[in-house]
Amino acid sequence: MLSKSGDHHTVPLSVLLKRELANEKLENPEILHGQASQSKKGEDFTFLKTECQRVLGDGVTTYSVFGLFDGHNGSAAAIYSKENLLNNVLSAIPPDLNRDEWVAALPRALVAGFVKTDKDFQERAQTSGTTVTFVIIDGWVVTVASVGDSRCILESAEGGIYYLSADHRLECNEEERERITSSGGEVGRLNTGGGTEIGPLRCWPGGLCLSRSIGDMDVGEFIVPVPYVKQVKLSSAGGRLIISSDGVWDALSAETAFECCRGMPVDAAASQIVKEALSVKGLRDDTTCIVIDIQLPEKPNPPQPPPKKQGKGVFKAMFRRKSSEASSQIDKEEYCEPDVVEELFEEGSAALSERLDSKYPICNIFKLFMCAVCQVEIKPGEGVSVHAGSSDSRKVRPWDGPFLCSSCQEKKEAMEGKRPSGDGSRYSSGSE
Repeated sequence: MLSKSGDHHTVPLSVLLKRELANEKLENPEILHGQASQSKKGEDFTFLKTECQRVLGDGVTTYSVFGLFDGHNGSAAAIYSKENLLNNVLSAIPPDLNRDEWVAALPRALVAGFVKTDKDFQERAQTSGTTVTFVIIDGWVVTVASVGDSRCILESAEGGIYYLSADHRLECNEEERERITSSGGEVGRLNTGGGTEIGPLRCWPGGLCLSRSIGDMDVGEFIVPVPYVKQVKLSSAGGRLIISSDGVWDALSAETAFECCRGMPVDAAASQIVKEALSVKGLRDDTTCIVIDIQLPEKPNPPQPPPKKQGKGVFKAMFRRKSSEASSQIDKEEYCEPDVVEELFEEGSAALSERLDSKYPICNIFKLFMCAVCQVEIKPGEGVSVHAGSSDSRKVRPWDGPFLCSSCQEKKEAMEGKRPSGDGSRYSSGSE
């Protein structure tokens, strides 16, 4: 971020948010959304909830939540996730946090909520699975959690394109392929006999071409529900989000998707993106799109980026990772509004010991005698440290939290390939 003097300074998230609350000229954004869908299998579901109210120590604020659930092998997992994921995420956020603490707690709570939703659904013994792209917008801060191959992409008013989700297809993610094979799974293409292999890379047993999802109990616990999470702050110029299932992204690039709906209101934009995708490949899969405009209330039209396109390297360079160093000595009044999207948080590890680590920058974020995933009470002495079994000698002390109940500890061990999970009937084929 640039000050008026031209010097570079880093501004903590708490300073950014408190400055917004104190500055009467900077309003909360208006959130406009539209969606469109063409169904082939009837397994895509959306969740749209705006103006959610939250009572905090520093007043009442609102936030919006959007979700896209692309089911496979049936719609049960997608429907269950749509109905339960938000509550599971919110239950993992400690009470009595102010606004900046609440926003900073979201990445960790999203991990807990995703894992709890997956664990609870698998207890129903249904073999369906789903991708999830889950977006929470609080003020100008956008937090995205994702598993699978649906995507959320942002175009800022300044013209930058930012990928806010990860693609967990085995075909394009070498790190995930290595994680699965080290956990006991196998990765390969469908063998039609005679040594002929066809189609995308899949995880065996089960045949799923994704490395992360919610559900899919028939494939194996190494298909994990731990989401990639990215959190960014927009400038007050705003931007446009596109959340779409793979039916769109298999046909369109991000640039094409934004270009084809340039200047359109959100409902028309979502319909145009779906129409454009179908014109390329036809209706081969459920094709769903959500378009969200984040803008100042007085701006009647969606933000318009400059006509000149920039290279992807420039887009990537526009991110500036937030430093952990304090900036309390810098006068808040020196700062201008940032003219780029600022990255606040990014993490994609599949390891719960890393994602639920007590080093997370909020004091007392977990209750000492509550399971960090499912939030059930744990009797003293019964909780298992999330670091149990860690190769890091600094993390093996039994009193190091956060803690898991025995059921969630079993889930963690199964996800890491340290124990079998479920019965022998978990092996079938033909998903996704």
